[in-house]
Amino acid sequence: MSDLNEVPPTAPPLPSASPERARMNVDVHSVERSQIIIAGGDVTMVDKQRLTVADIPQVELDVVSRAWVDTDHSGGTVMTASDAVSLLTSDGPALAVISGAVGYGKRTAGIRALWQVSRSERNTDGEPLPLKAISPDWDRPETPDIGSLPDQPGTAFLLDVAAEISGWEQPAEVAQALVTHGERLRRIGSYLVVIADEHSWPEGASGTLGRVVVRSKSRPAPHRVAEKHLEFLYRKPERIRWLNTTLKPDGTGMVGQAAHLLTESSAPAAAARLAGDLAQAEDSTEGLNTALSAFQQWRTEVNTVFKETGPADRALLVATIFLSGSEAVATQDASRRLLGKGPQNDVEAILTGPDLSTRLRAVGAEVDGRHATFDHKPGYAQAVLNHLWQQRPDIHMHLLKWLDTITAPGEPGASRLAVISDLLVELAITENDVRIIDQIRTWIGNGNTTTQHEALIAGVFTRAALADALGAKVRTKLLDWAQSDEERVAKVVALVCQGEFATHYPRQTLVRLRHILDRPEPDTAVRAAETAVRAMAVQPGQLSRVWETVIKWATQHGHLAGHRAFLSLLDPQDDAYVLQVLMEAASRTPGVRAAILRGWHAALADIRVANQCRDLMVAWARVRAEGLVPRDLVTDILRQVITEHLYTSPVAALVFGEPGVQYDEPVIALRKDLHLPILTETPPTGSETAEP
Repeated sequence: MSDLNEVPPTAPPLPSASPERARMNVDVHSVERSQIIIAGGDVTMVDKQRLTVADIPQVELDVVSRAWVDTDHSGGTVMTASDAVSLLTSDGPALAVISGAVGYGKRTAGIRALWQVSRSERNTDGEPLPLKAISPDWDRPETPDIGSLPDQPGTAFLLDVAAEISGWEQPAEVAQALVTHGERLRRIGSYLVVIADEHSWPEGASGTLGRVVVRSKSRPAPHRVAEKHLEFLYRKPERIRWLNTTLKPDGTGMVGQAAHLLTESSAPAAAARLAGDLAQAEDSTEGLNTALSAFQQWRTEVNTVFKETGPADRALLVATIFLSGSEAVATQDASRRLLGKGPQNDVEAILTGPDLSTRLRAVGAEVDGRHATFDHKPGYAQAVLNHLWQQRPDIHMHLLKWLDTITAPGEPGASRLAVISDLLVELAITENDVRIIDQIRTWIGNGNTTTQHEALIAGVFTRAALADALGAKVRTKLLDWAQSDEERVAKVVALVCQGEFATHYPRQTLVRLRHILDRPEPDTAVRAAETAVRAMAVQPGQLSRVWETVIKWATQHGHLAGHRAFLSLLDPQDDAYVLQVLMEAASRTPGVRAAILRGWHAALADIRVANQCRDLMVAWARVRAEGLVPRDLVTDILRQVITEHLYTSPVAALVFGEPGVQYDEPVIALRKDLHLPILTETPPTGSETAEP
């Protein structure tokens, strides 16, 4: 391994980098695996890229440290966390697999176990071990590569695979690999808790797999959870009175007005949500009632509306939910279209029955002049949709097709597409129904070609892809859509890859970008994917992952995607940061320099990226002239590349010029500094006059 030293004082600043990047700190860790280090940036290159980890959110740590409940509704002890601690601190693998049904607080119990271990098994400095959540960012989720799990010494890890473990093709093999990984963690003072579903961990395959399992058999007492949250997280102990479970003397219920909302079978998450609603409510009868209705997701009100109205008013309710704030007449027209009816032409029918405002108020809407809204009932719209989805399943496809018509350009829902999309993605997440995401995908080609429209849909896909239960299905959809022949569909996936999805799932992001970058023509989808590669590379800690992956694509596999990604990554026109870091690395580490040369040779051998190669050479000449990169190093790399590819079109264009094309002074200066013998023998055919 190369000698790893800090960047010398003479290292150039990064003018186009953010202040955080400009510090140019060298991040050195897990050096026993390191092959090369990119000096001049917060980058390491290792023999195997590990899954992404993030700090466990402080709000979750607050729950397990300040508001922990380990008693169930009958007063017994919930053993999930303590049993996990026993496994983690035993002589076996430093692994505990918490298995159980949804709604038993498995994740919180796992964090509690890690928190306890982190405080008792401190590091060499006497500090608690850091707690990290691992993103299950497998290239192929059905065959997880356990070798890519992080293995930093002295760390407590949480891996939640409850949503995907049922899809593992070889569960026993993966489980055994996890046990082996746990044994390795034991030797380096680290720990791992895995969150699984109720039935998929193959504990019956061997005694070893059975011994690492903790069964979540009971849940914390829900009222106690809510009380602890109110007192210790929200600092509002006076509101615990609303949760008082003491029976009233007359036997009509419990003393606390909110106590009836929780039962023995309530999930800890529901109790925590109720505490949050009560903490945010106004301390008044009206405020409490609003909080109670919001927590119940307006079930009583929604059930009453559906019980007391007919199909016409129910359709009006649905239309008003999606078009809230629109003119009431437009909402009424949309409701008739939902019923498959056109405008009403019978005057007698028009004059029969209650007025439109009366009908709107009857379904819970607030009418202000010519407009109707549900803004006064937060969460009411979502409650109606959940009711429809659960109680009227036959309406699913009719509703989605109707939404197609009212969100088309020129229709009343077009201007509310963002709100409608939010409602639908929340519905998809709560109902775990990927068909809704499929429907939103059809909106990509609904006639709206604006970048705002594409960005909106990309935002919806991102939110769905990061959801706990639904996310795995949506990530699979994104992989399919990345390979779509439709340019706009592939472009939207590339937009997803430019954002938060890349932070949480960088490996899966790169897989999807490779498919898009392999498209035959350099269309808008390809350009968006190139932007995504560059955006990902400048994220803290991601450059090494992107660089290693791109070089493999370009040199080992010969993908068009690799050539495009390599050229885009080293393009300094928008931001010279990546090129600066790689040039600094190339000046110190022969392996990086050799990789850059291999990438150039591979790209120049592919005529499909000839224009991109030429443009990149020109861009390098310009940043070289501006002093943003080491002048001699860039010159030497280009000299080696040009010598081998002198008569390929992009190199010939740079060296000899092109008829009718004027190159600027930086290119002319580069030609002179290359000192190629051929230049003294063959005059250039292009103009040597600098552009004005």
